[in-house]
Amino acid sequence: MTQPLPRIGFIGIGLMGHGIAKNIVSKGFALTFLKRRSVPDAGADLIALGATEVGNAREVAAASDIIILCVTGSPDVESSCFGAKGIAEAARGGMIVVDTSTAEPTSTQWLRDRFALLGVEFIDAPLARTPVEAELGKLNTMVGATDAAFAALEPVLKTYCENIFHVGPPGAGHKVKLMNNFIAQAICAATAEAFAASVKSGVDPKQLVRVVSAGGVNSGLFQAMAKTLDGDMQGLKFQLDNARKDLRYYTHFTETMPLTSWMGEAVHQSLVQACAMGLGDGMVAELVTAQERVNGVKITP
Repeated sequence: MTQPLPRIGFIGIGLMGHGIAKNIVSKGFALTFLKRRSVPDAGADLIALGATEVGNAREVAAASDIIILCVTGSPDVESSCFGAKGIAEAARGGMIVVDTSTAEPTSTQWLRDRFALLGVEFIDAPLARTPVEAELGKLNTMVGATDAAFAALEPVLKTYCENIFHVGPPGAGHKVKLMNNFIAQAICAATAEAFAASVKSGVDPKQLVRVVSAGGVNSGLFQAMAKTLDGDMQGLKFQLDNARKDLRYYTHFTETMPLTSWMGEAVHQSLVQACAMGLGDGMVAELVTAQERVNGVKITP
């Protein structure tokens, strides 16, 4: 006899979450999602596909076997789980809660311990790639979970992910994500600085791009940053202030071990500086704008 598909709850139908939720319901899973108050009609297409919209996280939990969170960071995750009308108020044994955000490992551990007292499994499965891949169902995810929990969750992950990595026990997913994002932002910050050095020294930065593009230093992130030389600041669709938050989480993570993190602190402060200039609402490519202001050069057209 075929086992019925688990009922899925979803909290966070924003830039990334909307595409994920759409793929889940499109592929046959019953979906209950939390209304997006800032954009009241954001879930209209999900409802048209058969999903159900509710008004708080407790109602999402009451109607679900597996709940997926796609929110900004640890404070939002904690509030959704244990705040007023949160998931915990409707928690029951056997439920799985999946955090796809970039979060602090200490917070993840705290949530996992609290949920365990309720018989609920808390899994970290943060994401990589962009809202474009979310809509296409081609995200990457790195999962921290027991073997049994991963096996139960994998069919759901396959609805919105192209590459699924079981990276270790509970907690490993968020640790890998922080290291991944540190490397990514280090590339972006270094590229912005190199463009400033190029211009200030009298070298056309497009010549630097030609050289890097033909060698081992090249990457998709470098190419996204290179688009700024033609005035495109949207090549990497990741908000600068979120990048700053992620690097803060990373430096907290290294401090807890403790681990020296000279590079992490330098990248973090580069992002902090750019946000302090009022660029935080823009995309990560605004690191180039920050270099222009600090160094008195003109990089973008």
